[in-house]
Amino acid sequence: MFIDLKEVAKILKEKDNVLLLSHSHPDGDTLGSATALAYALGQMGKKVAVKCGDVIPPCFDFMFAGLENEDFEPDFIVAIDIADTKLLGREFEGVYSEKIDLCIDHHGSNILYAPKLWLEADSASTAEMIYLLLCELGTDINAQIASCLFTGVATDTGCFRFSNTSVRTFEIAAKLAAYGADTYNIIQVFFETKSKTFAALEKLAIESMRFYCDERCAFICVMQDMYAKSGSDESEVDRLANIPRQIEGVLVGVTMRELKDGSFKASVRTHGDIDASAICGRLGGGGHMGAAGCTLTGTKQQAINALVKEIQAEIDAYTK
Repeated sequence: MFIDLKEVAKILKEKDNVLLLSHSHPDGDTLGSATALAYALGQMGKKVAVKCGDVIPPCFDFMFAGLENEDFEPDFIVAIDIADTKLLGREFEGVYSEKIDLCIDHHGSNILYAPKLWLEADSASTAEMIYLLLCELGTDINAQIASCLFTGVATDTGCFRFSNTSVRTFEIAAKLAAYGADTYNIIQVFFETKSKTFAALEKLAIESMRFYCDERCAFICVMQDMYAKSGSDESEVDRLANIPRQIEGVLVGVTMRELKDGSFKASVRTHGDIDASAICGRLGGGGHMGAAGCTLTGTKQQAINALVKEIQAEIDAYTK
């Protein structure tokens, strides 16, 4: 059942033991949104915890610096920024997929798995929605909460460069800065700093780049052996996602990474009115107009061929 902001606030005011779930392979939006809400609920005297099915990268440690993350039996479970229970990760999906009471999300591809859903598909980030929720709850937005939310807003908009960035995005970002968000260091960490291992992985990834669809589609493929060569790991792959789309003349950029089980996870980024969500949706995935993802099985070439077929169809429809 779809519910709105006021109904979400009413429900959370009535609950005392709340578990907030972030998606696997966590990013700034799912973690920033969950931790900000956790701090706010803590202010209201509630027991609250944030859990994620994957190890949380060290760059997000600051979000948890003052969070109790209590151990308790939850009576209400909220999925944050999770469009599909598969995104909980294999272990958490088995434990929580049937227990989620509420989903707060901004993905139009949400599969409507939760009994109650607050969905804003035109919101640039879930963090924007959580900001509005905290205002509705009347909790204090301190510098810690503001930094968590600013991270979500900034990372899901590519530091305000993506087409999903709206006037509301800028307005909320400005308010978070006024509340004391550590904007300089957040931007430095997530957009201006590269680890040596990431730089090595980026070099290998760029060397793998190939072009399809009359050079209007660029692919980079990250294979498992690249982690050993670079010293990197899967936690750093997300930062590669926008590189193929940055090539002049490219309408669709794809970053495809080999998973440990031999399947492939693809991140698709598009320009203009080419719908990344439609491309990935036909392959069992989903996301947003300009950014989406899917998982493919088979060989590397079979995965590429399946994606290229759908990308060509979308480009053809766009250029008619």
